[in-house]
Amino acid sequence: MKWLLNWLPRPLLIRLSIWFRPLVKWYFKVNKFTDPIDGSSYRKFLPYGYQNLRENALCPGTLSLERHRFLWLYLSRETNFLTRSLKVLHIAPEQVFYTKFKALNNWTYTTTDLHSPLADVKADICALPFKNEDYDLIFCNHVLEHIPNDQKAMNELYRVLKKGGTLIAQVPLDESRDTTFEDDSITDTKERTRIFGQYDHVRIYGIDYYRRLEKTGFDVTAIQSISGLSQTDFVRYALPKNERIPVAVKP
Repeated sequence: MKWLLNWLPRPLLIRLSIWFRPLVKWYFKVNKFTDPIDGSSYRKFLPYGYQNLRENALCPGTLSLERHRFLWLYLSRETNFLTRSLKVLHIAPEQVFYTKFKALNNWTYTTTDLHSPLADVKADICALPFKNEDYDLIFCNHVLEHIPNDQKAMNELYRVLKKGGTLIAQVPLDESRDTTFEDDSITDTKERTRIFGQYDHVRIYGIDYYRRLEKTGFDVTAIQSISGLSQTDFVRYALPKNERIPVAVKP
């Protein structure tokens, strides 16, 4: 099971999960771990990770990872985004959020990606086919580490976001690094996995990631805590210990 989850391409995993999710949810159902996104409970979550397998990382029913659950708790407890009337753009939509977001009648919700079967609009993030200042809220999670010219992508995100709008752009971030490491000469997939953490990543971000967003023009806040979460909640929801959510606002 472990090698299969890591070997299958993410788009195929999404398609297969649509058929097998009800059976998997039944098999794992016990009230030890809970996915706060849909409230479903399980006797365990699955291990996941390209380089280092993380125990209890992947929810078997929703395919949420630790960072997805943490982000959902931020959205539902710390913001009013889910209840406001918003025009929302979702880059490379995560399946676990797609169904929830699509069901929000108060959102005008558009998804985009070059390859995802969940994308409404097939588009390159470095050349988005949307008007200037078109969206109130943009999700772009674990995308920029795949993009060779991430500054161009950030510029595009800034362009299509309304003034006062919010970009949420999580990335794998090594906070022990002052500066981001990238090397275009590294093209071998095994070497990319060893150095960048995944075969299709082109860099490993350091804490200067926030400055990259600020250089684009955003005002950036790194969200690390969520009110009302106990240590028991961190265990029950299997949340990341050191995750920060980069929240970038266009002034």
